[in-house]
Amino acid sequence: MISEKLQNAINEQITAEMWSSNLYLSMSFYLKSQGFDGFAHWLKLQSQEELQHAYDLADYIAKRGGVAKVDKVDVVPQGWGSILEVFEHVYNHECHVSELIDNLVNVASEVKDKASQDFLWGYVREQVEEEATAQSIVDKLKHCTDQASLLYMDDKLGARQ
Repeated sequence: MISEKLQNAINEQITAEMWSSNLYLSMSFYLKSQGFDGFAHWLKLQSQEELQHAYDLADYIAKRGGVAKVDKVDVVPQGWGSILEVFEHVYNHECHVSELIDNLVNVASEVKDKASQDFLWGYVREQVEEEATAQSIVDKLKHCTDQASLLYMDDKLGARQ
């Protein structure tokens, strides 16, 4: 059985993952409206991935005998600026999510729930990859000095499956 404290913390993370999903979807819509279908596609898939995290967390709570809850998901920004600014925001947001997940691991440790710690370490590992991917995109975008290089990046990110 999952402790109430950990259940509440995971439920907060579910809401955070849903907000992240909406954030990336908003970015996707924005870049699509700017004619960058590949960047938009990448962000749409990232939005779906974040929503899947919420589902996985909810399933985990249920498996442990708890009750998953959907809380109010706040409004996300709608305008973003340059492509580089969008992906710098993605990177910064992924760093924030890493902190949230680290805090979940700390709660699991505090309540001495080793099964949850093990489950959450999977998220820690995945989060490291998400941060690294976002940083890599930012680094590459900083080298894009003309429209042709941006279109090349757009094409490359559009190939994400």
